[in-house]
Amino acid sequence: MGKRADVVLVIGGVIFVLEFKVGADTFDRAALEQAHDYALDLKNFHRGSHHLSILPILVATKALPKGMTSLHWAEDQVAEPVGVCPSELANLIDTKLAHLKFDPIEPSIWARSGYQPTPTIVEAAQALYRDHNVREISRSDAGAKNLGDTTDCLTGIIEHSKRNHRKAICFVTGVPGAGKTLAGLNIATTRAKDHSDEHAVFLSGNGPLVDVLREALARDESRREGISKSKALRKVVSFVQNIHHFRDEALKDSNPPDEKVVVFDEAQRAWGREQTTKFMQQKRGYLAFEDSEPAFLIRYMDRHDDWCVIICLVGGGQEINTGEAGLAEWLFSISKQFTAWDVYSSYRLDDPDYIWDEMTIAALSTVKVERKDALHLGVSMRSFRAESLSDFTGHVVENRPDQARQAYEKIAERYPIVITRNLNEARSWLRDKARGSERFGLIASSGANRLRPEGIFVKAKVDAPIWFLNDREDVRASYYMEEVATEFDVQGLELDWVGMCWDADFRYEQRRWKHYSFRGTKWQRTNADERQLYLKNAYRVILTRARQGMVIFVPVGNPVDPTRHPSFYDETFNYLLRCGLTVLQKNKM
Repeated sequence: MGKRADVVLVIGGVIFVLEFKVGADTFDRAALEQAHDYALDLKNFHRGSHHLSILPILVATKALPKGMTSLHWAEDQVAEPVGVCPSELANLIDTKLAHLKFDPIEPSIWARSGYQPTPTIVEAAQALYRDHNVREISRSDAGAKNLGDTTDCLTGIIEHSKRNHRKAICFVTGVPGAGKTLAGLNIATTRAKDHSDEHAVFLSGNGPLVDVLREALARDESRREGISKSKALRKVVSFVQNIHHFRDEALKDSNPPDEKVVVFDEAQRAWGREQTTKFMQQKRGYLAFEDSEPAFLIRYMDRHDDWCVIICLVGGGQEINTGEAGLAEWLFSISKQFTAWDVYSSYRLDDPDYIWDEMTIAALSTVKVERKDALHLGVSMRSFRAESLSDFTGHVVENRPDQARQAYEKIAERYPIVITRNLNEARSWLRDKARGSERFGLIASSGANRLRPEGIFVKAKVDAPIWFLNDREDVRASYYMEEVATEFDVQGLELDWVGMCWDADFRYEQRRWKHYSFRGTKWQRTNADERQLYLKNAYRVILTRARQGMVIFVPVGNPVDPTRHPSFYDETFNYLLRCGLTVLQKNKM
């Protein structure tokens, strides 16, 4: 993952992680966080370190002696980082070994025990862009689907299409956080670098995701290669593209694209014919445009005379915006216009999570599909602590409190979720839980307009790259918890710890979920099935953004404010208690 501690010292039964700052005479926070991050990385991802005591130490070589300090250990036996000068190091180690109880470590067994990281999508993109293999940066435990199998399956389809001059489209399905984007990035990077004649590209209509990935890759490339960020960004742009810009290029001339392999992230969010036509005619000036987004994109790739492959990454329950057509338009386009294409999918493509209307079911029945097990990723890997989080979330939003409680019981020990009626308590919980550079922040539904009296302004758009990537010193970063991101900002991305803010747009009433939108001065019922689905999916998205844990803030409301009456929130709060969650207690972080 590009992380390399200066020294990992194994003595007796304790792991000491040493970070040296040569020439430094102070112990700045960034350096302490770096040492802490190394220790946490070992604890979470190195199998031999899971149950060991780990002490991170920052050695500033020009610092003056400051005397021994007491250690503060977390529940997982990772201590807060300690800063020392060189002359104090040996004494610190001797003193702590004398006072700690431990079983001896067999160093050779410890060293061979295996490193199995679960990176964020940003970390994964950086690692893949640096030529790491997907197997090197993902877990391989028996409980998780092997991303390598999916990669091998897709590679086999690409090579078959190339040899036999075929055009193919693949539908890769998966639960939220299962690694679909990671699989897509892996294919795009390996094909682009090992098969330069194919010009593979990763495409997404998710603007914030594209912006964050581009910025992260450019910063990393600039730092590693010693080039300007603008130069690094020019290289990155050809690898990660906004799907709308890719579409616009297709309209400039009639030639086929340079790319032979394209990966479309979140393919279920592609626009239908009405939305695409409206946008292209009004915003782009193409008055004759009358295609759906899937139809046009397949038509563009179909310009190739010999072969090409489209890989569609499909998430379940992820449609969150007007005009998003789900899988229907892809299937209709294939069945009506591109019948010569080979179609591959997982066995799960016809599950209700991916196909939720009769028209799409009918469309699927008209397409000849070759099914492959490896094209489904069934276990969430977003949270290395809670692989069943997506199951819990699904039960919550589908009004299945008993099943939700059972699902949460399986993850509660390793993945805390608490609820509170006090936003300041939620902020304090997040600050206390996060260690090292672990990222935390507040998120809410884009329809949460009556959180404004709490100081949460969903209408104030965040700058996604800054919010997700900048450090604690930047007031615009997520750490400050002054700016709140919505489902449109966070879909496809994640934080370590999340403060999820629940408003009255999706409220529990009379033992079922009710859907509202705030118009003018009051809440209005949302009756259209499509809009209800988008709202439910928005909450599904924001409930699955945390890797390590979450606090849910449900306001108390105000009895004199008809837009924030306590009854709008109390039933939701009580429902979440029925789902197995516990109330955040003061001073019990």
